[in-house]
Amino acid sequence: MKHPFHSPALIEALLLLASAPLTQAQTFKVIHDFTGGVDGSLPYAGLTMDRAGNLYGTTSSGGTADHGSVFRLKPSNGTWVLNTLYSFDPLHKEDGASPESRVVFGPDGSLYGTTTYGGVSNCTNGCGTVYSLRPPQKVCKSAQCSWTETILYEFTGGNDGGYPALGDLIFDSLRNIYGTTGRYGASDVGVVYELSPSGSGWTQSVLLTFDRANGSYPQSGLLFDQAGNLYGTASYGGQYTYGMALRLTPSALGWQQNVLHAFQGNGDGIDPQGALISDSAGSLYGTTAVGGAQDLGTVFELSPSGSGWSYAILYNFTDQGAPQDTLAMDAAGSLYGTTYGNASGEYGSVFRLSHSSGGWTYTNLYTFKGGHDGAHPWGSVALDAAGNLYGTTPQGGAYGAGAVWEITP
Repeated sequence: MKHPFHSPALIEALLLLASAPLTQAQTFKVIHDFTGGVDGSLPYAGLTMDRAGNLYGTTSSGGTADHGSVFRLKPSNGTWVLNTLYSFDPLHKEDGASPESRVVFGPDGSLYGTTTYGGVSNCTNGCGTVYSLRPPQKVCKSAQCSWTETILYEFTGGNDGGYPALGDLIFDSLRNIYGTTGRYGASDVGVVYELSPSGSGWTQSVLLTFDRANGSYPQSGLLFDQAGNLYGTASYGGQYTYGMALRLTPSALGWQQNVLHAFQGNGDGIDPQGALISDSAGSLYGTTAVGGAQDLGTVFELSPSGSGWSYAILYNFTDQGAPQDTLAMDAAGSLYGTTYGNASGEYGSVFRLSHSSGGWTYTNLYTFKGGHDGAHPWGSVALDAAGNLYGTTPQGGAYGAGAVWEITP
């Protein structure tokens, strides 16, 4: 596996909650094999779907300059056509490199994301950037028509953080942007930050500096509730050093941190890497990459309980474990995700957890074989209104450079 600060975002609720649960036998197929060329390679992050059913994603390598790309997959006559929207090129211009997070649509219709490297060079290979991509203003007549990139912020590797890795960006009603970095900050273990529009640029503010005691190495994005509180995870640190789920509440004195659950490493899970998602009742759901009854990871729930939160494990993985990213939820409240696989001969899986007789039923929707079907999925899944699931694998595929897959009911 990668270093902690490289590992796995929030799911776009309007796109996912409208979907229906999978109730029949599923059909798996690869809809794109990355070649490692202009189309990219190593797609770690999950996918974002627009209202027209197009899929958007990132590759951490490949592209025209071999530093990653942003792509779109468009359905066409029963197949999918890939267009490279942008290739990162930090060697010939001040640019980001190696995007490992999803791209998400902002309030203005542009795509927003982060690159793990590139930008200013205080860090090895650069400290990472926040960027946006705007589609061409005129109709593009080329099959590979580039979008226009704007660098919103370049991390310095100082108190502002660095290496924003796999966490999704989110927006508030004023179009401020929120995210996390997996490294740097005053204690070198990451920060929670805000980017605010300021004149023709953006101003960064650090909302929380992790210091190990209050968490370390956040690897995921954040979640807003209706009251304006932020929720997230830190993959390590905290009271027992095994990570935590946390809430940040705005106040006149700044953002105040509350620990919802400190993972103890005694069966409750270790290393919560994905972001938290919520249901209509305000319960939160997430995963841990390791720990649990079999030390292969867990799916957990945090429910409001009086003045605190009640923690419960919904599932202990027994094989094909190590979930790395955020869960997705359908309209029925079923949870979907991927596992990386962490034992010899295990290449990961796609799974569903559905309500059943007051509990939860686990269904393995697909087990990767490590060949042309892909291997070791890292990112989250996207669902459409018909109940189809989409995701990526950074390894495997016909050319060994990763794949995009679809599971249909």
